[in-house]
Amino acid sequence: MHAPEPTAAPAGRPRPAVPDTSAPDSPASTTSETGHGETGRRVPGTTDGRTLVGPPSRPLTLLLALVGGLVTDAAFPDRGWWPLAFVGVAALFWALRRDGARWGFLVGLVWGLAFFLPHLWWANYATETVPWVALSVMEACFVAVLGAAWVWARRRPWSAARPWAQAVGFALLFVGVEQARTEVPFGGFPWGRLAFSQAGSPLGRAAWLGGEVLVSLLVALAGSLLAVAALALVRRRDVVTGAVVPVVVAGALVAAPLIVPLDTRAEAGTLAVGAVQGNVGEPGLGSFANRAEVLNNHLQGTVALLDQVEPGDLDVVLWPENGSDLDPQTAPDVARAIDDAAREVGAPILVGAQEYPETGGRYNVSLLWEPGAGVVDRYAKQHPAPFGEYIPLRSLLRIFSDQVDRVSIDMIPGTETGVVDLVSERLGRTVPLGVVICFEVAYDGLVNDAVDAGAEVLVVQTNNASFGYTAESTQQLAMSRLRAVSTGRATVQVSTVGVSGIIAPDGTLLQSTGLFTADQLVADLPLRTSLTPAVRAGGWPGRVVELLALGLLAAGVVGAVRERRAVRASATSAATEDDAR
Repeated sequence: MHAPEPTAAPAGRPRPAVPDTSAPDSPASTTSETGHGETGRRVPGTTDGRTLVGPPSRPLTLLLALVGGLVTDAAFPDRGWWPLAFVGVAALFWALRRDGARWGFLVGLVWGLAFFLPHLWWANYATETVPWVALSVMEACFVAVLGAAWVWARRRPWSAARPWAQAVGFALLFVGVEQARTEVPFGGFPWGRLAFSQAGSPLGRAAWLGGEVLVSLLVALAGSLLAVAALALVRRRDVVTGAVVPVVVAGALVAAPLIVPLDTRAEAGTLAVGAVQGNVGEPGLGSFANRAEVLNNHLQGTVALLDQVEPGDLDVVLWPENGSDLDPQTAPDVARAIDDAAREVGAPILVGAQEYPETGGRYNVSLLWEPGAGVVDRYAKQHPAPFGEYIPLRSLLRIFSDQVDRVSIDMIPGTETGVVDLVSERLGRTVPLGVVICFEVAYDGLVNDAVDAGAEVLVVQTNNASFGYTAESTQQLAMSRLRAVSTGRATVQVSTVGVSGIIAPDGTLLQSTGLFTADQLVADLPLRTSLTPAVRAGGWPGRVVELLALGLLAAGVVGAVRERRAVRASATSAATEDDAR
Protein backbone atom coordinates (compact mmCIF):
# COMPACT_ATOMS: atom_id res chain seq x y z
CA MET A 1 0.00 0.00 0.00
CA HIS A 2 1.47 3.32 -1.06
CA ALA A 3 1.68 6.25 1.27
CA PRO A 4 -0.55 9.17 0.20
CA GLU A 5 1.14 11.94 -1.70
CA PRO A 6 1.60 15.08 0.37
CA THR A 7 -0.79 17.86 -0.46
CA ALA A 8 0.91 20.55 -2.48
CA ALA A 9 1.24 23.92 -0.88
CA PRO A 10 -0.59 26.77 -2.57
CA ALA A 11 1.47 28.55 -5.18
CA GLY A 12 3.57 31.44 -3.88
CA ARG A 13 3.79 30.02 -0.34
CA PRO A 14 6.66 27.94 1.02
CA ARG A 15 5.74 24.44 2.14
CA PRO A 16 5.82 24.18 5.98
CA ALA A 17 8.51 21.86 7.23
CA VAL A 18 7.39 18.61 8.87
CA PRO A 19 9.26 18.19 12.18
CA ASP A 20 11.12 14.96 12.76
CA THR A 21 9.99 13.91 16.22
CA SER A 22 12.30 10.95 16.20
CA ALA A 23 15.37 13.14 16.62
CA PRO A 24 16.11 13.63 20.33
CA ASP A 25 17.22 17.23 19.94
CA SER A 26 14.73 18.24 17.26
CA PRO A 27 12.65 21.38 17.81
CA ALA A 28 9.50 19.28 18.08
CA SER A 29 10.83 17.00 20.78
CA THR A 30 12.28 19.96 22.63
CA THR A 31 8.96 21.80 22.50
CA SER A 32 6.91 18.86 23.72
CA GLU A 33 9.25 17.87 26.50
CA THR A 34 10.96 20.91 27.97
CA GLY A 35 8.60 23.75 27.47
CA HIS A 36 10.72 25.76 25.02
CA GLY A 37 8.16 27.90 23.34
CA GLU A 38 5.31 26.19 25.21
CA THR A 39 2.23 28.05 26.36
CA GLY A 40 1.02 25.55 28.91
CA ARG A 41 -1.41 23.73 26.58
CA ARG A 42 -1.75 19.94 26.57
CA VAL A 43 0.42 18.48 23.83
CA PRO A 44 -1.42 16.03 21.55
CA GLY A 45 -0.52 12.33 21.82
CA THR A 46 2.25 11.08 19.59
CA THR A 47 1.82 8.44 16.92
CA ASP A 48 2.94 5.65 19.26
CA GLY A 49 0.08 6.33 21.65
CA ARG A 50 2.14 7.96 24.38
CA THR A 51 0.83 11.08 26.04
CA LEU A 52 3.01 14.09 26.67
CA VAL A 53 2.11 16.83 29.10
CA GLY A 54 3.15 20.42 28.65
CA PRO A 55 4.46 22.64 31.41
CA PRO A 56 2.19 23.77 34.24
CA SER A 57 0.02 26.84 33.75
CA ARG A 58 1.36 30.15 35.00
CA PRO A 59 -0.76 30.22 38.19
CA LEU A 60 0.20 26.62 38.97
CA THR A 61 3.85 27.47 38.32
CA LEU A 62 3.77 30.25 40.90
CA LEU A 63 1.93 28.00 43.37
CA LEU A 64 4.60 25.32 42.94
CA ALA A 65 7.30 27.90 43.60
CA LEU A 66 5.51 29.21 46.69
CA VAL A 67 4.98 25.74 48.17
CA GLY A 68 8.51 24.69 47.25
CA GLY A 69 10.07 27.57 49.18
CA LEU A 70 7.93 26.98 52.26
CA VAL A 71 8.61 23.25 52.20
CA THR A 72 12.35 23.84 51.95
CA ASP A 73 12.31 26.06 55.02
CA ALA A 74 10.62 23.25 56.95
CA ALA A 75 13.71 21.09 56.28
CA PHE A 76 15.78 23.42 58.51
CA PRO A 77 15.66 23.84 62.30
CA ASP A 78 13.49 24.31 64.27
CA ARG A 79 11.32 21.81 62.39
CA GLY A 80 14.27 19.94 60.93
CA TRP A 81 12.28 17.73 58.54
CA TRP A 82 15.37 17.29 56.34
CA PRO A 83 13.80 15.10 53.57
CA LEU A 84 11.62 18.08 52.61
CA ALA A 85 14.69 19.79 51.16
CA PHE A 86 14.51 17.33 48.25
CA VAL A 87 10.81 18.07 47.75
CA GLY A 88 11.48 21.82 47.74
CA VAL A 89 14.14 21.51 45.04
CA ALA A 90 11.89 19.22 43.00
CA ALA A 91 9.07 21.78 43.17
CA LEU A 92 11.39 24.50 41.86
CA PHE A 93 12.54 22.22 39.04
CA TRP A 94 8.90 21.64 38.05
CA ALA A 95 8.00 25.31 38.35
CA LEU A 96 10.83 26.32 36.00
CA ARG A 97 9.64 24.20 33.06
CA ARG A 98 8.12 27.14 31.21
CA ASP A 99 10.13 29.17 28.74
CA GLY A 100 11.14 32.80 29.07
CA ALA A 101 13.95 34.15 31.22
CA ARG A 102 11.78 36.90 32.70
CA TRP A 103 9.18 34.37 33.79
CA GLY A 104 11.92 32.16 35.20
CA PHE A 105 13.19 35.13 37.18
CA LEU A 106 9.74 35.70 38.67
CA VAL A 107 9.31 32.03 39.55
CA GLY A 108 12.71 31.93 41.24
CA LEU A 109 11.90 35.13 43.13
CA VAL A 110 8.65 33.65 44.47
CA TRP A 111 10.45 30.48 45.60
CA GLY A 112 13.20 32.56 47.20
CA LEU A 113 10.81 34.84 49.08
CA ALA A 114 8.73 31.88 50.26
CA PHE A 115 11.92 30.36 51.66
CA PHE A 116 13.91 33.30 53.03
CA LEU A 117 11.10 35.34 54.61
CA PRO A 118 10.25 32.61 57.17
CA HIS A 119 13.82 31.30 57.34
CA LEU A 120 15.21 34.71 58.33
CA TRP A 121 12.31 35.67 60.59
CA TRP A 122 14.82 36.15 63.40
CA ALA A 123 16.09 39.26 61.58
CA ASN A 124 12.64 40.83 61.97
CA TYR A 125 12.66 39.99 65.67
CA ALA A 126 16.12 41.49 66.19
CA THR A 127 15.51 44.66 64.16
CA GLU A 128 12.25 45.52 62.41
CA THR A 129 10.30 44.73 59.25
CA VAL A 130 12.26 46.77 56.70
CA PRO A 131 15.72 45.22 57.36
CA TRP A 132 14.21 41.71 57.47
CA VAL A 133 12.39 42.18 54.17
CA ALA A 134 15.41 43.82 52.55
CA LEU A 135 17.71 40.93 53.52
CA SER A 136 15.15 38.34 52.39
CA VAL A 137 14.60 40.06 49.04
CA MET A 138 18.34 40.35 48.44
CA GLU A 139 18.83 36.62 49.03
CA ALA A 140 15.71 35.73 47.03
CA CYS A 141 17.11 37.62 44.05
CA PHE A 142 19.86 35.00 43.78
CA VAL A 143 17.20 32.32 43.33
CA ALA A 144 15.52 34.59 40.79
CA VAL A 145 18.78 34.75 38.84
CA LEU A 146 18.89 30.95 39.03
CA GLY A 147 15.42 30.80 37.50
CA ALA A 148 16.39 33.02 34.59
CA ALA A 149 19.72 31.29 34.09
CA TRP A 150 18.12 27.82 34.00
CA VAL A 151 15.89 28.84 31.10
CA TRP A 152 19.06 29.55 29.11
CA ALA A 153 21.24 26.75 30.46
CA ARG A 154 18.79 23.92 29.72
CA ARG A 155 18.50 24.74 26.00
CA ARG A 156 21.65 23.03 24.75
CA PRO A 157 22.76 20.40 25.45
CA TRP A 158 20.40 19.94 28.41
CA SER A 159 17.33 19.06 26.36
CA ALA A 160 14.46 17.02 27.79
CA ALA A 161 15.55 14.07 25.71
CA ARG A 162 18.29 13.83 28.34
CA PRO A 163 16.42 14.12 31.67
CA TRP A 164 19.37 12.80 33.65
CA ALA A 165 21.57 15.50 32.20
CA GLN A 166 18.93 18.06 33.12
CA ALA A 167 18.94 16.83 36.71
CA VAL A 168 22.72 17.14 36.94
CA GLY A 169 22.71 20.50 35.18
CA PHE A 170 20.03 21.96 37.46
CA ALA A 171 21.84 20.75 40.58
CA LEU A 172 25.12 22.30 39.43
CA LEU A 173 23.47 25.60 38.60
CA PHE A 174 21.54 25.66 41.90
CA VAL A 175 24.68 25.14 43.98
CA GLY A 176 26.71 27.47 41.78
CA VAL A 177 24.27 30.28 42.52
CA GLU A 178 24.17 29.26 46.18
CA GLN A 179 27.95 29.50 46.31
CA ALA A 180 27.86 32.94 44.69
CA ARG A 181 25.58 34.33 47.39
CA THR A 182 28.01 33.17 50.07
CA GLU A 183 30.59 35.50 48.51
CA VAL A 184 28.71 38.63 47.41
CA PRO A 185 27.66 41.27 48.25
CA PHE A 186 29.55 42.56 51.31
CA GLY A 187 31.37 39.26 51.75
CA GLY A 188 28.28 37.14 51.17
CA PHE A 189 25.63 35.60 53.41
CA PRO A 190 25.66 31.75 53.51
CA TRP A 191 22.56 31.42 55.71
CA GLY A 192 20.04 28.98 54.23
CA ARG A 193 22.43 26.78 52.24
CA LEU A 194 20.79 23.43 51.49
CA ALA A 195 23.61 21.67 53.33
CA PHE A 196 22.65 23.29 56.63
CA SER A 197 19.35 21.39 56.59
CA GLN A 198 21.17 18.05 56.60
CA ALA A 199 23.12 18.09 59.87
CA GLY A 200 20.99 15.22 61.19
CA SER A 201 20.70 13.25 57.94
CA PRO A 202 23.04 10.71 56.32
CA LEU A 203 23.91 13.34 53.71
CA GLY A 204 25.52 15.47 56.41
CA ARG A 205 28.35 12.95 56.61
CA ALA A 206 29.37 13.89 53.06
CA ALA A 207 30.72 17.16 54.48
CA TRP A 208 33.80 15.14 55.54
CA LEU A 209 34.61 14.72 51.84
CA GLY A 210 33.63 18.03 50.29
CA GLY A 211 32.18 20.37 52.88
CA GLU A 212 28.79 21.98 52.46
CA VAL A 213 29.32 22.37 48.71
CA LEU A 214 29.18 18.60 48.24
CA VAL A 215 26.27 18.21 50.66
CA SER A 216 24.24 20.92 48.91
CA LEU A 217 25.05 19.37 45.53
CA LEU A 218 23.79 15.95 46.64
CA VAL A 219 20.59 17.50 48.04
CA ALA A 220 19.95 19.43 44.83
CA LEU A 221 20.69 16.39 42.67
CA ALA A 222 18.40 14.12 44.70
CA GLY A 223 15.62 16.70 44.44
CA SER A 224 16.12 17.09 40.70
CA LEU A 225 15.98 13.32 40.22
CA LEU A 226 12.70 13.18 42.13
CA ALA A 227 11.31 15.83 39.78
CA VAL A 228 12.48 13.83 36.74
CA ALA A 229 10.79 10.72 38.15
CA ALA A 230 7.55 12.60 38.80
CA LEU A 231 7.53 13.95 35.26
CA ALA A 232 7.96 10.44 33.88
CA LEU A 233 5.00 9.23 35.94
CA VAL A 234 2.80 12.09 34.79
CA ARG A 235 3.69 11.41 31.18
CA ARG A 236 3.11 7.67 31.72
CA ARG A 237 6.15 6.72 29.71
CA ASP A 238 9.31 4.78 30.51
CA VAL A 239 8.07 4.21 34.05
CA VAL A 240 10.93 1.90 34.99
CA THR A 241 13.85 3.83 33.52
CA GLY A 242 12.18 7.22 33.77
CA ALA A 243 10.68 7.04 37.25
CA VAL A 244 11.84 4.04 39.27
CA VAL A 245 15.53 4.31 38.44
CA PRO A 246 15.82 8.05 39.33
CA VAL A 247 14.10 7.42 42.67
CA VAL A 248 16.45 4.52 43.41
CA VAL A 249 19.47 6.64 42.47
CA ALA A 250 18.23 9.53 44.64
CA GLY A 251 17.83 7.14 47.57
CA ALA A 252 21.32 5.77 46.96
CA LEU A 253 22.74 9.31 46.98
CA VAL A 254 21.14 9.97 50.36
CA ALA A 255 22.35 6.68 51.87
CA ALA A 256 25.82 6.58 50.31
CA PRO A 257 27.49 8.93 52.85
CA LEU A 258 26.80 6.32 55.55
CA ILE A 259 29.93 4.54 54.32
CA VAL A 260 32.09 7.62 54.92
CA PRO A 261 34.63 6.62 57.61
CA LEU A 262 34.10 9.31 60.24
CA ASP A 263 36.67 9.01 63.03
CA THR A 264 35.96 10.35 66.52
CA ARG A 265 39.03 9.00 68.31
CA ALA A 266 41.38 11.27 70.24
CA GLU A 267 44.64 11.57 68.31
CA ALA A 268 46.44 13.88 70.73
CA GLY A 269 44.78 13.35 74.11
CA THR A 270 41.63 14.99 75.44
CA LEU A 271 40.81 18.51 76.55
CA ALA A 272 38.66 19.06 79.65
CA VAL A 273 36.41 22.05 79.03
CA GLY A 274 33.64 23.83 80.85
CA ALA A 275 31.20 25.99 78.86
CA VAL A 276 29.22 28.71 80.61
CA GLN A 277 25.84 29.97 79.39
CA GLY A 278 25.18 32.90 81.70
CA ASN A 279 21.81 34.05 80.30
CA VAL A 280 20.40 37.59 80.25
CA GLY A 281 17.59 39.34 82.03
CA GLU A 282 15.29 39.65 79.01
CA PRO A 283 15.25 38.56 75.35
CA GLY A 284 15.53 41.07 72.55
CA LEU A 285 17.29 44.36 71.98
CA GLY A 286 17.42 45.23 75.66
CA SER A 287 19.45 42.15 76.55
CA PHE A 288 22.67 44.06 77.18
CA ALA A 289 21.26 47.23 78.65
CA ASN A 290 22.76 46.17 81.97
CA ARG A 291 26.28 45.08 81.02
CA ALA A 292 27.27 44.31 84.60
CA GLU A 293 24.38 41.84 84.85
CA VAL A 294 25.62 39.82 81.87
CA LEU A 295 29.19 39.80 83.16
CA ASN A 296 28.07 38.76 86.65
CA ASN A 297 25.94 35.94 85.22
CA HIS A 298 28.98 34.45 83.53
CA LEU A 299 31.17 34.93 86.58
CA GLN A 300 28.59 33.06 88.67
CA GLY A 301 28.27 30.37 86.02
CA THR A 302 32.04 29.87 86.07
CA VAL A 303 32.04 29.29 89.82
CA ALA A 304 29.00 26.99 89.41
CA LEU A 305 31.20 24.65 87.36
CA LEU A 306 32.69 23.56 90.68
CA ASP A 307 29.44 21.70 91.32
CA GLN A 308 30.59 19.25 88.63
CA VAL A 309 34.40 19.37 88.82
CA GLU A 310 37.14 20.03 91.33
CA PRO A 311 39.37 23.15 91.08
CA GLY A 312 42.11 22.51 88.53
CA ASP A 313 40.26 19.68 86.72
CA LEU A 314 39.45 21.82 83.69
CA ASP A 315 41.92 22.85 80.99
CA VAL A 316 39.84 25.87 79.95
CA VAL A 317 36.51 27.58 80.64
CA LEU A 318 34.65 28.85 77.58
CA TRP A 319 32.52 31.97 77.66
CA PRO A 320 30.28 33.09 74.76
CA GLU A 321 30.54 36.14 72.55
CA ASN A 322 29.90 39.24 74.68
CA GLY A 323 30.20 37.19 77.85
CA SER A 324 31.78 40.40 79.11
CA ASP A 325 30.55 43.41 77.19
CA LEU A 326 33.11 45.44 79.11
CA ASP A 327 36.76 45.18 78.06
CA PRO A 328 38.78 43.69 80.97
CA GLN A 329 41.91 45.18 79.41
CA THR A 330 40.68 48.71 80.12
CA ALA A 331 38.38 48.16 83.12
CA PRO A 332 40.42 47.18 86.23
CA ASP A 333 37.38 46.06 88.24
CA VAL A 334 36.28 43.73 85.42
CA ALA A 335 39.82 42.36 85.14
CA ARG A 336 39.91 41.59 88.89
CA ALA A 337 36.52 39.86 88.77
CA ILE A 338 37.51 37.64 85.84
CA ASP A 339 40.87 36.83 87.38
CA ASP A 340 39.25 35.88 90.69
CA ALA A 341 36.85 33.52 88.90
CA ALA A 342 39.70 31.97 86.90
CA ARG A 343 41.72 31.41 90.07
CA GLU A 344 38.76 29.87 91.88
CA VAL A 345 38.01 27.35 89.12
CA GLY A 346 41.73 26.82 88.48
CA ALA A 347 41.65 27.28 84.69
CA PRO A 348 42.07 29.95 82.00
CA ILE A 349 38.90 31.56 80.65
CA LEU A 350 38.23 32.28 76.98
CA VAL A 351 36.33 35.56 77.32
CA GLY A 352 34.14 37.11 74.63
CA ALA A 353 34.48 40.89 74.78
CA GLN A 354 34.69 44.14 72.79
CA GLU A 355 37.78 46.27 72.18
CA TYR A 356 37.63 49.97 71.31
CA PRO A 357 40.94 51.11 69.78
CA GLU A 358 41.96 54.76 69.98
CA THR A 359 41.83 54.96 66.17
CA GLY A 360 38.06 54.40 66.24
CA GLY A 361 35.70 51.53 65.59
CA ARG A 362 35.60 48.37 67.65
CA TYR A 363 36.77 44.76 67.57
CA ASN A 364 34.72 41.72 68.53
CA VAL A 365 37.33 39.66 70.34
CA SER A 366 37.98 36.38 72.08
CA LEU A 367 40.50 36.90 74.90
CA LEU A 368 42.35 34.03 76.59
CA TRP A 369 42.64 35.09 80.23
CA GLU A 370 45.31 33.28 82.25
CA PRO A 371 44.91 33.44 86.07
CA GLY A 372 47.45 35.90 87.44
CA ALA A 373 48.71 36.87 83.99
CA GLY A 374 45.69 38.41 82.24
CA VAL A 375 45.28 38.24 78.46
CA VAL A 376 47.87 35.92 76.90
CA ASP A 377 46.31 35.50 73.45
CA ARG A 378 43.42 36.92 71.45
CA TYR A 379 41.38 36.52 68.29
CA ALA A 380 39.47 39.33 66.59
CA LYS A 381 36.45 38.47 64.44
CA GLN A 382 37.50 38.52 60.79
CA HIS A 383 34.07 38.72 59.18
CA PRO A 384 31.79 41.25 60.92
CA ALA A 385 28.17 40.85 59.89
CA PRO A 386 27.07 43.62 57.49
CA PHE A 387 24.07 45.59 58.75
CA GLY A 388 24.37 43.80 62.11
CA GLU A 389 27.87 44.80 63.27
CA TYR A 390 28.70 47.45 60.72
CA ILE A 391 26.55 49.44 58.32
CA PRO A 392 27.64 49.74 54.69
CA LEU A 393 26.02 52.61 52.77
CA ARG A 394 24.82 54.06 56.07
CA SER A 395 23.69 57.48 54.79
CA LEU A 396 21.71 55.91 51.92
CA LEU A 397 20.04 53.22 54.02
CA ARG A 398 19.04 55.69 56.73
CA ILE A 399 16.46 57.01 54.25
CA PHE A 400 14.61 53.68 54.50
CA SER A 401 15.13 52.77 58.17
CA ASP A 402 16.57 54.43 61.25
CA GLN A 403 17.65 50.96 62.41
CA VAL A 404 21.04 51.65 60.82
CA ASP A 405 21.81 53.95 63.72
CA ARG A 406 21.31 51.11 66.19
CA VAL A 407 24.87 50.14 65.24
CA SER A 408 26.49 53.34 66.43
CA ILE A 409 30.12 52.16 66.16
CA ASP A 410 31.11 50.05 63.16
CA MET A 411 33.03 46.83 63.83
CA ILE A 412 36.53 46.44 62.34
CA PRO A 413 37.54 43.09 60.83
CA GLY A 414 40.44 41.23 62.42
CA THR A 415 43.33 40.05 60.28
CA GLU A 416 44.63 36.96 62.09
CA THR A 417 43.51 33.35 61.58
CA GLY A 418 41.15 32.06 64.26
CA VAL A 419 43.61 30.14 66.43
CA VAL A 420 44.20 30.79 70.13
CA ASP A 421 47.08 28.94 71.80
CA LEU A 422 46.13 27.39 75.13
CA VAL A 423 48.91 26.12 77.39
CA SER A 424 47.65 23.01 79.17
CA GLU A 425 49.62 22.06 82.27
CA ARG A 426 47.83 18.74 82.45
CA LEU A 427 48.82 17.81 78.89
CA GLY A 428 52.20 19.49 79.20
CA ARG A 429 51.90 21.27 75.84
CA THR A 430 50.17 24.01 73.88
CA VAL A 431 46.77 23.16 72.42
CA PRO A 432 45.67 25.33 69.46
CA LEU A 433 41.97 26.20 69.79
CA GLY A 434 40.10 27.01 66.58
CA VAL A 435 37.88 30.00 67.39
CA VAL A 436 35.10 31.55 65.30
CA ILE A 437 32.64 34.14 66.53
CA CYS A 438 28.89 33.98 65.85
CA PHE A 439 27.99 34.14 62.11
CA GLU A 440 31.56 33.20 61.15
CA VAL A 441 30.58 29.56 61.61
CA ALA A 442 28.62 29.85 58.35
CA TYR A 443 31.81 30.57 56.35
CA ASP A 444 33.71 27.37 55.62
CA GLY A 445 36.89 29.20 54.61
CA LEU A 446 37.39 30.77 58.06
CA VAL A 447 36.92 27.45 59.85
CA ASN A 448 39.11 25.53 57.41
CA ASP A 449 41.88 28.11 57.77
CA ALA A 450 41.87 27.63 61.54
CA VAL A 451 42.08 23.84 61.26
CA ASP A 452 44.73 24.07 58.56
CA ALA A 453 46.72 26.29 60.95
CA GLY A 454 46.69 23.54 63.57
CA ALA A 455 43.45 23.85 65.54
CA GLU A 456 42.72 20.57 67.32
CA VAL A 457 39.23 21.51 68.56
CA LEU A 458 36.67 24.15 67.52
CA VAL A 459 34.97 26.77 69.67
CA VAL A 460 32.00 28.75 68.32
CA GLN A 461 31.31 31.74 70.57
CA THR A 462 27.97 33.35 69.90
CA ASN A 463 25.42 35.76 71.33
CA ASN A 464 21.84 34.89 70.37
CA ALA A 465 20.11 37.11 72.93
CA SER A 466 18.78 39.60 70.36
CA PHE A 467 16.95 36.87 68.41
CA GLY A 468 14.60 35.77 71.19
CA TYR A 469 12.92 32.38 70.87
CA THR A 470 13.28 32.25 67.08
CA ALA A 471 15.08 29.46 65.19
CA GLU A 472 18.31 31.45 64.73
CA SER A 473 20.16 29.64 67.50
CA THR A 474 19.21 26.14 66.35
CA GLN A 475 20.00 27.04 62.74
CA GLN A 476 23.43 28.07 63.94
CA LEU A 477 23.85 24.88 65.95
CA ALA A 478 23.15 22.87 62.78
CA MET A 479 25.99 24.76 61.08
CA SER A 480 28.32 23.93 63.98
CA ARG A 481 27.42 20.25 63.65
CA LEU A 482 28.25 20.31 59.95
CA ARG A 483 31.55 22.09 60.72
CA ALA A 484 32.46 19.31 63.14
CA VAL A 485 31.99 16.75 60.36
CA SER A 486 33.78 18.72 57.64
CA THR A 487 36.82 19.37 59.85
CA GLY A 488 36.82 16.19 61.93
CA ARG A 489 37.02 18.29 65.10
CA ALA A 490 35.05 18.17 68.33
CA THR A 491 33.12 21.43 68.53
CA VAL A 492 31.65 23.52 71.33
CA GLN A 493 29.01 26.13 70.55
CA VAL A 494 28.71 28.37 73.58
CA SER A 495 26.00 31.05 73.65
CA THR A 496 24.99 33.75 76.09
CA VAL A 497 21.41 32.45 76.17
CA GLY A 498 21.48 29.18 74.18
CA VAL A 499 21.38 27.02 72.37
CA SER A 500 24.84 25.84 73.49
CA GLY A 501 26.08 22.38 72.64
CA ILE A 502 28.90 19.84 72.76
CA ILE A 503 29.41 18.17 69.37
CA ALA A 504 31.47 15.09 68.56
CA PRO A 505 33.79 15.06 65.51
CA ASP A 506 31.15 13.08 63.57
CA GLY A 507 28.50 15.76 64.14
CA THR A 508 26.65 13.97 66.94
CA LEU A 509 25.13 16.41 69.42
CA LEU A 510 26.29 15.05 72.80
CA GLN A 511 24.95 17.76 75.12
CA SER A 512 22.82 20.86 74.64
CA THR A 513 21.07 23.57 76.62
CA GLY A 514 17.72 25.30 76.38
CA LEU A 515 17.03 28.88 75.39
CA PHE A 516 17.19 31.63 77.98
CA THR A 517 18.41 29.51 80.84
CA ALA A 518 21.58 29.70 82.90
CA ASP A 519 23.51 26.47 82.39
CA GLN A 520 26.96 24.90 82.31
CA LEU A 521 28.39 22.07 80.21
CA VAL A 522 31.42 19.96 81.07
CA ALA A 523 33.07 17.56 78.60
CA ASP A 524 36.32 15.85 77.67
CA LEU A 525 36.90 16.67 74.02
CA PRO A 526 39.03 14.44 71.76
CA LEU A 527 41.94 16.41 70.31
CA ARG A 528 42.57 15.65 66.64
CA THR A 529 45.37 16.63 64.29
CA SER A 530 44.60 14.83 61.00
CA LEU A 531 43.04 16.82 58.14
CA THR A 532 39.85 15.74 56.40
CA PRO A 533 39.55 15.76 52.59
CA ALA A 534 37.24 18.78 52.89
CA VAL A 535 39.86 20.82 54.74
CA ARG A 536 42.58 19.75 52.31
CA ALA A 537 40.40 20.74 49.36
CA GLY A 538 39.87 24.23 50.77
CA GLY A 539 37.80 26.44 48.50
CA TRP A 540 38.24 24.32 45.37
CA PRO A 541 34.87 22.50 45.50
CA GLY A 542 33.06 25.84 45.45
CA ARG A 543 35.21 27.23 42.64
CA VAL A 544 34.73 24.12 40.50
CA VAL A 545 30.94 24.19 40.91
CA GLU A 546 30.82 27.89 40.07
CA LEU A 547 32.89 27.34 36.92
CA LEU A 548 30.70 24.42 35.82
CA ALA A 549 27.56 26.48 36.40
CA LEU A 550 28.97 29.33 34.34
CA GLY A 551 29.89 26.84 31.63
CA LEU A 552 26.33 25.52 31.51
CA LEU A 553 24.93 29.01 31.25
CA ALA A 554 27.41 29.99 28.54
CA ALA A 555 26.61 26.85 26.52
CA GLY A 556 22.90 27.60 26.76
CA VAL A 557 23.33 31.21 25.67
CA VAL A 558 25.52 30.20 22.72
CA GLY A 559 22.99 27.54 21.71
CA ALA A 560 20.12 30.02 21.90
CA VAL A 561 22.00 32.58 19.78
CA ARG A 562 22.72 29.94 17.15
CA GLU A 563 19.06 28.87 17.11
CA ARG A 564 17.92 32.44 16.55
CA ARG A 565 20.42 32.94 13.77
CA ALA A 566 19.24 29.72 12.12
CA VAL A 567 15.60 30.83 12.36
CA ARG A 568 16.42 34.24 10.87
CA ALA A 569 18.42 32.63 8.08
CA SER A 570 15.55 30.25 7.32
CA ALA A 571 13.05 33.12 7.27
CA THR A 572 15.29 35.14 4.96
CA SER A 573 15.67 32.15 2.63
CA ALA A 574 11.91 31.57 2.55
CA ALA A 575 11.27 35.23 1.78
CA THR A 576 13.82 35.12 -1.04
CA GLU A 577 12.15 32.04 -2.55
CA ASP A 578 8.77 33.72 -2.27
CA ASP A 579 10.06 36.81 -4.09
CA ALA A 580 11.58 34.60 -6.78
CA ARG A 581 8.20 33.00 -7.41
